[in-house]
Order: sequence, then structure tokens, then C-alpha cells
Amino acid sequence: TEIDWQAYMEEVEGFANGTLDYTQLQGATGPLVYPAGFVYIFLGLYYVTGRGSDVRLAQYLFAGLYLLHLVLVFRIYCRTNKVPPYVFFFMCCASYRIHSIFVLRLFNDTVAMAILFLAVNLFLDERWSWGCLIFSLAVSVKMNILLFAPGLLFLLLKRFGLLGCISKLCICALLQVLLGLPFLLVNPVGYLSRSFDLGRQFQFKWTVNWRFLPEEVFQHRAFHAALLLAHLAGLGLFALHRWHSRSRGSILALLKDPAERKPPSPPLSANNILCQSRGEGRETLGSASSSSQPCPTIVFVLFSSNFLGVCCSRSLHYQFYVWYFHTLPYLLWCTPTAKLAHMPKVLLLGVIELCWNTYPSTACSSLSLHVCHGLVLLQLWLGTAAPLDVQPARRPAPLPRKVQ
Repeated sequence: TEIDWQAYMEEVEGFANGTLDYTQLQGATGPLVYPAGFVYIFLGLYYVTGRGSDVRLAQYLFAGLYLLHLVLVFRIYCRTNKVPPYVFFFMCCASYRIHSIFVLRLFNDTVAMAILFLAVNLFLDERWSWGCLIFSLAVSVKMNILLFAPGLLFLLLKRFGLLGCISKLCICALLQVLLGLPFLLVNPVGYLSRSFDLGRQFQFKWTVNWRFLPEEVFQHRAFHAALLLAHLAGLGLFALHRWHSRSRGSILALLKDPAERKPPSPPLSANNILCQSRGEGRETLGSASSSSQPCPTIVFVLFSSNFLGVCCSRSLHYQFYVWYFHTLPYLLWCTPTAKLAHMPKVLLLGVIELCWNTYPSTACSSLSLHVCHGLVLLQLWLGTAAPLDVQPARRPAPLPRKVQ
């Protein structure tokens, strides 16, 4: 359980000794491949734990991080009010793999995801500048957070238009420059090539999702390109047909200032009046010109963006489970669910957990994981066929007497 922790400590030890050339920082598992935020955070842990020697103290610290992580996740789920309470038992108590990733393995993925969920909470509180700053901090710990970036870009365009979106993106970029500045001044090419290496090869023996493929196919560049195209196509389809409301016209309207957009008037019906009177849609993304109109939800866009990236990943290692484990209940229950449909969704969570607990992975476990991912995507696509949209009715529904 100490292999990765020792590697992290060896990687930051070079920085503690004054090494600023990123290509010279490495540990037992290989060269340092994470951005600068990882170095600063684990350098603090390096000193707190007696230069990494007190592993038990590190485990206590990561146990505290796990509890904080759950608090941030629960706050998001309380705001969305989509998932039945009994599901949280499975989230907290039924995942041996997640407990291992946090408290036994001490992976940096856990730190990145905790910071990410803090950013999501800030977005829900309409603190977009702070949210972008914290989101960028999460990216600086591990690049997998970039899987949420397409969804965040869509939300920023929806909320602020093109010019406002650029200012928020500048916040993200500025933090990356400030964190990486000591390394950029010494060897900028080395820092960028190591910490943001998108073409890094993965070892076949650790893959969880592609075990059923021959190794030569797994390592082939054409296979990687096909996955990238599938990822981009999935993002495009969701952005056009699930994140964006067709009744609001072309998606290019997102480039306009929100005050200049012309939102359509929803048809007058009892359902719309009652929904507005009950104050539903607390989670929806509002703007100055369309706060009363149905909008894509912040959590749905971010979580589905990340899930599409996970489905099309070139390789998933066991610690990568934390990338999307805490988002799965929302993805499964964010669409309307009949009472009898709850059990298949719980079963789906169980099968996914079983796939991630199969070590080493097998062709059967990998195929099963893809089937489960496909079922989640299918229900997201079919369950949001009218993407939080008000469809015009042919004939207005008669108003109840109380409304009249």
C-alpha cells in the first residue's frame, strides 16, 4: 500500500532539495507527470509526515479528506434532490475500492476530486470566479479534472456569453501560470511536456476497461484516435441535444451576451404555473435574461461531461474509479424513475463495483464495465430526450379551478 506514497514523496523530495527542472523530478514508479499543484500539496504532506516516513499519520489525514469529500458530495446531492436517501448507504459503506483508494493507497486522485467537488459547490452557489479558481487548482493536482472542462465551458458560455466566459477562463489560466512559474522559468518545455502530457502511454497490465483487447490494439495510435473521436462526438451530441434547449434556438446563441438573448415564452399551462409557484429548479443555471426559464442543470452538465470522458478513456486504472464513483448515483437517478426501476439501478451500481473489485481485470469484467457504462449513457440519452425543456403543446391544458 505504500508504493505510490513513497513515489510521491520521492518526487517532491527533489523539489524540497531545490530542483526546479521538472524533468529531474522522479520517483520509484517513474518521472513526475503531475502539474505543479500536486508538488505543493504533497510537499506539505512530506513535511507534516516527517519526510513521508509517518505513513499512519498520512492515512489519518486522508481519512479526514475522505470525510470532507463526502460532505461536499452530500451538499451537492442535497441541492439537486434527485437521489433517494438509501442510495447514500452504497456510496459510503459498500465500496471497498474507494476506501482503499483514499485511506490505504493515498492516491492524489482523491485530492483532485475533493477540490473539484468544492468547485462544483461554488458553482451551485453562483460564485463563478471562485469556482473557476478552485477548478483550476484541481486541474493542477491531476489532469483528469479536464474531463469536466467541456461541461464547464458550456456553462460559462450559457451564464456569461463569450466575453464573460473569456474572463473566467483567464482566472483558470492565470492560476496555472502562477503555480508553474518556478518550473517555467527554469525549463518551460520540460514542465509543460511532463505535467500536461496528453499522449502518455499506459501499461496494458493495469487496464480495467480494455482487458478484452489484444495488447497491440490497446497500444495502437489508431485506437487512441478512434476513442478521441468518439469522445468529441459524444460531447457534441450531448451539447447540442441534451445540454442545450432546442426551444432557445441555435447553440451559437451562447456566444451572445445573456442580456441580448431572446428566450422563448413557455406555453401557459397548469404544469408550468404550478412548477413556478413551488419554486422548483433551484439547481438550474440562471442568467439575468432567462432566470425564470428552464435551463440545463449545472450538475447534470458537469457530471455527464466527465462520464463521457471516462467511457472513452484510453485506459482506466484502479485508482481512477474515484473519478466518477460519487457521480454515478446522480447520473442514474437524475432522470424520471418509476418505483420498479430503482432496483435495476442499484444492481447496475453493484455490477460496476464488482468490475472494479476484480483484480487483475479480466475480459469478462472489462466487457461488463463497458456494458454498464453503455446502459448509463443510454438512460441519460433517453431519459433527457426533452432536455429540461418546455415543449410547446398543441392545445393548452385546461387550468384547475384553484389556479383560475
